[in-house]
Amino acid sequence: MSTSAASHLSPSYPDRAAWGTAPKLRAWQQEAFDLYSRREPRDFLAVATPGAGKTTFALRIVSDLLSRGIIRAVTIVTPTEHLKQQWADAAARVGIAIDPEFKNSQGATSRDYAGVAVTYAQISMHPALHRARTEARKTLVIFDEIHHAGDAKSWGDGVREAFEPAARRLALTGTPFRSDVNPIPFVTYMEDGEGVRRSVSDYSYGYGPALADGVVRPVIFLAYAGEMRWRTRAGDEIAATLGTPLTKDQLGQAWKAALDPKGDWIRQVLQAADRRLTEVRRVVPDAGALVIATDHETARAYAKHIRAITGEGATVVLSDDPEASKKIKQFSASHDRWLVAVRMVSEGVDIPRLAVGVYATSTSTPLFFAQAVGRFVRARKRGETASVFLPSVPTLMGLAGEMEAERDHVLDRNLPEEGLDDFLLEDAQRKKDNPDVLGDELPFETLEAVATFDRVLFDGGEFGTAAEPGSPEEEDFLGLPGLLEPDQVRTLLSKRQSDQLKAKRNRPEPKEPQLAPHELIANLRKELNGLVGAWNHRTGQPHGVIHAELRRACGGPAIAQATAEQVQERIAKIRHWATQRS
Repeated sequence: MSTSAASHLSPSYPDRAAWGTAPKLRAWQQEAFDLYSRREPRDFLAVATPGAGKTTFALRIVSDLLSRGIIRAVTIVTPTEHLKQQWADAAARVGIAIDPEFKNSQGATSRDYAGVAVTYAQISMHPALHRARTEARKTLVIFDEIHHAGDAKSWGDGVREAFEPAARRLALTGTPFRSDVNPIPFVTYMEDGEGVRRSVSDYSYGYGPALADGVVRPVIFLAYAGEMRWRTRAGDEIAATLGTPLTKDQLGQAWKAALDPKGDWIRQVLQAADRRLTEVRRVVPDAGALVIATDHETARAYAKHIRAITGEGATVVLSDDPEASKKIKQFSASHDRWLVAVRMVSEGVDIPRLAVGVYATSTSTPLFFAQAVGRFVRARKRGETASVFLPSVPTLMGLAGEMEAERDHVLDRNLPEEGLDDFLLEDAQRKKDNPDVLGDELPFETLEAVATFDRVLFDGGEFGTAAEPGSPEEEDFLGLPGLLEPDQVRTLLSKRQSDQLKAKRNRPEPKEPQLAPHELIANLRKELNGLVGAWNHRTGQPHGVIHAELRRACGGPAIAQATAEQVQERIAKIRHWATQRS
């Protein structure tokens, strides 16, 4: 076995390499490998954005260490069964035989194998066995998505016991942050200036640099709002507009109504996403789309909608389906249009041709969102773009606007950070037979759910104006070319928004009923307060500070004394801020 074998592996194997990268390692992979080689560390943590090629980097190290006799065996620990096979396939391409079917009951594997691939759960069930295997031969342990080792105390304890005697440990992750304060085994923590311990990586390669290098695709987020109406279990009929300021309960119920397959919202969004997929396939013929569903029942219902829209069936992958891995592999190799998965979007679903996504789940943790979006960012050639459709919900809007933010695992927190509920991520991988219940309400009846195009989010900016599904304004964004560089995406989005605003100004405004002065200014204040709330979520600035900045920028008195014209000017100003990079 030679190190050159790994050098000639596609940099994103088992996916195709990004444009201009094969046959050599990508720049970040080579830089990280050189750093590892210089240090010769026992422990090394590499953080690289999903789609960057962590597998290739790790296999290059395995090949080098085996060839120099530094190690005699390899153990690869993964979060899912599906990934065990994926690692074995990748290793086989560079002449490293890995057993993905190893069971604890076996005790040992064939001498034909250089190592085994196991899951974190498997380790926690019999750590003593794996410790004995690790002590028997000089072993390199690869922790794929190391943050999973903190999912449960038994997992962390098992990993520590099993692999404390390892000769080398290589930890990999694309999303190292967690909400809990369980230390991740073999990860170094250092105190910051405020005495808070944060995880420290040896090498980091985030989404921003990867995007600039053309290693990952730019992601365009298309947000949809809409009118929702439902009946509670008490028999009350409630209406709300998704995309406007709502209470927590109202938002949860409106969000649930939007995702209800019985309503029109999800059907209209799937239809829009399919139109976008058709546009992308003009230049990327095998481009595919994925719906991330919440439970089995809705997944099957979404698949029926897709058949009605496209005339073709969708591949449905359920979490308890023994054929799940086989279906994923078949879809990956096919030209089929649609895949529906029950939130199985963590590290196990790697399909590089996925270019369009529909985020149709109620899970909104940063960890889950990052992993979900990570399914669409794998670049195979220069200029491919990804499009993700999602409800116009403040939490999701904030996460979409922070794609390039890099987080560390933080210990010593007194309270969990809002939205970082990792138990939801664990729950997302389980069998889901029944719909989730958002909020404290029991299941209710959706009476109406109608979608409207809200806006596009890209690179920290917001573009577009509210529009009806099927309108020319919506088509301006659904029809974006499928091959664009990041700077071209921003330029085109800005131009299309400018054209829409110009057309709107030139279009005769329909005569609306004359509002009394107090009604007009009340409506304007409500609109401004809603925009300030959204800006608060995006920037973290207090509402009062935002109002003060608007007042300084536009002049005039406090909002309570401002005229309708002055409030309108502030609305225009904060909308202008939203189009600029944060």
